[in-house]
Amino acid sequence: MPNPKQMNFMWDKRYGTEDYAYGKEVNAFFSTQLDGVDPGLMLLPGEGEGRNAVYGALHGWTVEAFDQSGVGKSKALALASELGVVINYQVSHLEDFLFIPNHYDAAGLLFFHSDPASRIFLHQKVYESLKPGGILILEAFHKEQLQKNTGGPKSPEMLFDEETLSSDFALFKTLLLEKQEIELNEGPSHQGPASVIRFMGIKPN
Repeated sequence: MPNPKQMNFMWDKRYGTEDYAYGKEVNAFFSTQLDGVDPGLMLLPGEGEGRNAVYGALHGWTVEAFDQSGVGKSKALALASELGVVINYQVSHLEDFLFIPNHYDAAGLLFFHSDPASRIFLHQKVYESLKPGGILILEAFHKEQLQKNTGGPKSPEMLFDEETLSSDFALFKTLLLEKQEIELNEGPSHQGPASVIRFMGIKPN
């Protein structure tokens, strides 16, 4: 796996253009699920250029987000300023972020792909950081995305399937777990037919 400095360089380069790599519009699945939930405090790990954080703030959520890319943070804050909202955005590697137990009303994991050890760590910490009754919304690339050239990692171990998420999120009350074939239209880096997996769960009381 690339070391942290290599990963920082990769994402800074990805975000270091005038365009927003994944667009300025919110992830469609995330917005659809979030629109039925009363606003509160939300956590968004790996938030990149801020499109989902800004959407949450526009709809009454207090948003805390982090990403390892300082360039991503700059663009996220610029987008928030453009649309007149405030987000709390930290530059942090996953292992350095302080996850506060029983703290958030909702969390979103949108195309957060990592090695298996980091994935398990992230999913456990997100579960712990949610309040009882808190919700998790996830969309990511399914393992079948390897057959397509429309985004996502090229390593199978960094992709998802139903068994992986069922195991990682066994403590949640699962509301939705499904694979979907969709047409991505999210900026220049997510375009075309894609195999994704979607999860929504509630932390039990």
